[in-house]
Amino acid sequence: MKIKSMYLFMFVLALALVAAGCSGDSPSEDSSEPASAEESESAGNGEESAQSGGTLNIAYEAQPNTLDPTVTTAGATKDMARQIYEALLTLNENWEVTPQLAESYEVSENGKIYIFKLRQGIKFHNGDEMTADDVVASMEKWTDNSSLTQSILNGAEWKKVDDYTVELHLEKPSALVPFSLADQNQLAAIMPQEVAESAGPIGATEYIGTGPFKFVEWKQDQYIHFTRFEDYQPVSEPASGLAGEKLALVDDVYWHIVPDESTRNAGLISGQYDVVVGVSYDAIEQIENTQGLSVDIYPYGFQMLVFNKKQGLFSDVKARQAVNYALDKEMVLRSSFGDERFYTLEPSLFRPEQTDWYSDAGKELYNPKDLDKAKQLLEETGYNGEEIIILTSRDYAYQYNAAVATQQLLQEIGINAKLDVYDWGTLLELRSAPEVWDIFFTGWDTSVIPHQYGFLDSKAEWPGWTNSPKIDGLLSDIESAESQEEAKALYAQLQQELWEYLPIINVGTYSKINGISEKVKGFRDFIGPVVWNVSVEE
Repeated sequence: MKIKSMYLFMFVLALALVAAGCSGDSPSEDSSEPASAEESESAGNGEESAQSGGTLNIAYEAQPNTLDPTVTTAGATKDMARQIYEALLTLNENWEVTPQLAESYEVSENGKIYIFKLRQGIKFHNGDEMTADDVVASMEKWTDNSSLTQSILNGAEWKKVDDYTVELHLEKPSALVPFSLADQNQLAAIMPQEVAESAGPIGATEYIGTGPFKFVEWKQDQYIHFTRFEDYQPVSEPASGLAGEKLALVDDVYWHIVPDESTRNAGLISGQYDVVVGVSYDAIEQIENTQGLSVDIYPYGFQMLVFNKKQGLFSDVKARQAVNYALDKEMVLRSSFGDERFYTLEPSLFRPEQTDWYSDAGKELYNPKDLDKAKQLLEETGYNGEEIIILTSRDYAYQYNAAVATQQLLQEIGINAKLDVYDWGTLLELRSAPEVWDIFFTGWDTSVIPHQYGFLDSKAEWPGWTNSPKIDGLLSDIESAESQEEAKALYAQLQQELWEYLPIINVGTYSKINGISEKVKGFRDFIGPVVWNVSVEE
């Protein structure tokens, strides 16, 4: 067996960075899935003034269908359920896989067997100790339900070795297995064996985990209430991303269901809520100018222009390349978000801190701004001035503003671009009909592995209809890679091809905003709101 302890990996990586003299350098879209983020820029540091007790009141945008995260990728479920549940593995602040309920893990020489040593003495919220029987039942349930596991873990078996050791037997090796187990969009949550085995297709109805807060009550359309789990046993390592020490500092957490943004913001200003999730860009000034309030700006994902590649002008790659040469990415981002605090020019689908995946491959094609080249490529397509439809919606002002800026830039190279404006729900329906559009804009949350970007995979049939045997082949090679180094090198090739084939244009990364009372200390967003290590001053 070769040991792949992530602690050892992080230590070796740190040494490598020092030796090199380096100082360190979601599938989810707007409206349907959650935010992903790193450390917030403005949230307070809870260590200096943290105190126990009190209640944290959060105003949230939507009500989940369930609190069982193994059966859905819905953002509302993810954000609330992870205070209840934990997984064998999780992600640190560099998005590296780190043990959580597993004390350590190893992988066999042939890469087909993962061995997990469990932390001992971990209690569920019902008072029972977590053992291998619970882990096997939970992982079998998650493996059956998770969309991410269908190809990676196809045919896999979970086996109990003893009360504190579990093995995962694979039909084929894959470097993506640890990322799948640490993914937050459909959490591989550990729950009691009897709960996992009795859960139906819509998920468990008893919400019992090992996390720092336990479920108390769900008042439909009003709130969901959690309380501190007194027997929670945190690890001793410093908090990092979703890993490390997790302390339940407040007694109670209420997630208030408040779909209307103006009501959420009014509640923050009046003191009814301590945190509001989802502040629009045009409401930031009001919150920043209110005494006792601040905004938490957290990285979300990237804005992208999607081409219809099934029919019409942009089924020709030269037409897509013409748009890429015509598009001034900085202008589009400035039109969308205004303030430079909210966007970054960035060619990668991953963030620089995602050291397992980040690459700047294709950067020479990211923002070339060459109108003569754009006109030349367009002429080579035989374009004859037919109308080009850009689907857009005013429901998301930044997406609408990006569409307006793009229309103007395309007109500069002779494209007869027209905006078709709908509400967001109608746009989502229309984008499945290739005969009615040529371009639309959306945002995509930062993902854990390339396979979560549905616009890459031809088999996904995601609107835009990518059909690239080369990209498909690279996705398959990444899935079969025997090491992360090999997978990362293959992803760099994929990203280069992304900028050549252009299934979409990644315009740049952008942030989203939460509003916070100054009474709250330690709040941050990392792939959703983080409510542990958070205190509220009375």
